[in-house]
Amino acid sequence: MNEMPNCPTCHSEYTYEDGTFFVCPECGFEWMNNQEAEDEGDKVIKDANGNTLNDGDTVTVIKDLKVKGSSSVLKQGTKVKSIRLVDGDHNIDCKIDGFGAIKLNLDL
Repeated sequence: MNEMPNCPTCHSEYTYEDGTFFVCPECGFEWMNNQEAEDEGDKVIKDANGNTLNDGDTVTVIKDLKVKGSSSVLKQGTKVKSIRLVDGDHNIDCKIDGFGAIKLNLDL
């Protein structure tokens, strides 16, 4: 028997499969089945805790990051809202208050 994974957001065990996505009825979070993503050739991007990232997620910076082309530093604990996953020379496009549009590259 194939067990459904717990919700990565609220950790509920009452998840169900809807096509290529898993859905949590308690918090409404939807995420792509990693096996399906790997079969389709999509790159699965994970955060420092091993959670799969999706478009629209909010993440927190876990260490100070130097901003290229500037003397500014993106401080640890900064919240980055509504990320957008992209392919190319970086992994994440986002907007951060005080910095504007930023492109983040995760060391994978």
